[in-house]
Amino acid sequence: MITWDEARVEALESMTEAERADYDGSAVEAEFRLRLAEMVYNARTAAGLSQTALAQRAGTRQAVISAIENAAQAPGGIMLSRIAEALGGSLQIVPERGEKQPA
Repeated sequence: MITWDEARVEALESMTEAERADYDGSAVEAEFRLRLAEMVYNARTAAGLSQTALAQRAGTRQAVISAIENAAQAPGGIMLSRIAEALGGSLQIVPERGEKQPA
């Protein structure tokens, strides 16, 4: 029986360069969605708000807040700004210093 890690390695090794680039891009997007989901959920619960209450304050629907918190939807900058303001804050984008991306 093959383990999950072995199957993953085998699948990655069999990818073309273009397939691997797509895979890596999808992984970055998935991580971004999860980080946003956690940040919105933590901020909302810390403020003592329900999804419905946050949605009303942000001018959207509860289903949108749910989708963001479940990482099913990645909100754009305008929506993030509306959510931040609804929570009494503001949106700030601060690039993290990390590994340099290939040019």
